[in-house]
Amino acid sequence: MNALDGKRKKLEQILEEMGNVVIAFSGGVDSALLLAVAARLYHVKLLAVTVTSISYAEREKDDAQRFAQRLGVKHRYIDVDQMSIPGFVANGPDRCYHCKKEIFSSIRTFAEMEGFTNIADGSNADDASDYRPGHKALAELGVRSPLMEAGLTKEEIRKLSREMGLFTASKPSYACLASRIQYGEPITPEKLARVEQAEEFIEKLGFSHIRVRSYGTLARIEVEPSQITLMTQTSTRTKILKRLNELGFYYVTVDLAGFRSGSMNAGLTEKK
Repeated sequence: MNALDGKRKKLEQILEEMGNVVIAFSGGVDSALLLAVAARLYHVKLLAVTVTSISYAEREKDDAQRFAQRLGVKHRYIDVDQMSIPGFVANGPDRCYHCKKEIFSSIRTFAEMEGFTNIADGSNADDASDYRPGHKALAELGVRSPLMEAGLTKEEIRKLSREMGLFTASKPSYACLASRIQYGEPITPEKLARVEQAEEFIEKLGFSHIRVRSYGTLARIEVEPSQITLMTQTSTRTKILKRLNELGFYYVTVDLAGFRSGSMNAGLTEKK
């Protein structure tokens, strides 16, 4: 047995030991693998819950529904009003803590109503090295992260997903739209919609792994390093500049470092 097979077996063991589990299912690469593995374990009572909110892109909701239907897994939606969470709207460095606390409290209440005692999310082993204040909220609410416990990295999760034939295997990484807004700048529905529309426009031009980071009226665009030259070609640059100006970004830049998850967290560390 190779190392990856060993981690997969450990993941299965963790889920089987739970016996019943509500999986917080975003439709992304990580939670999709977690759900697919759990769905193959006949002795595990399973429910997928997708939380819809203002920072959750509509296209992600569609992917989640399609994926759960393919697996034949019981799937439910919970709506959370993020704009009613003061710590979310204020958008400080601890925004994720306040948001996760509210979201997973709602999931916990729903799970108990449905007769479930365990909740799991899709955090992976790579997440441990980033600034993730939301992990504190998960720990406080007793939410487990089986992928992280099994030591599975994002690259390994994609490999296992390919082996299982999951359409999410090559899906670009996604994060809450609020993660695009500069810390300290209050979150508004208009800002979230502007970021979502900007990313959808750039994606339709053929780019992948896109982030449009918002700093007031300035946009910092991240794409794969191999695609930076394409983005700066006159015809493409002109289209992007025109559309983002229409959306209210009057200054548009391309980050020469390229796409990287959590770039807004540069210089931040967990507070002990």
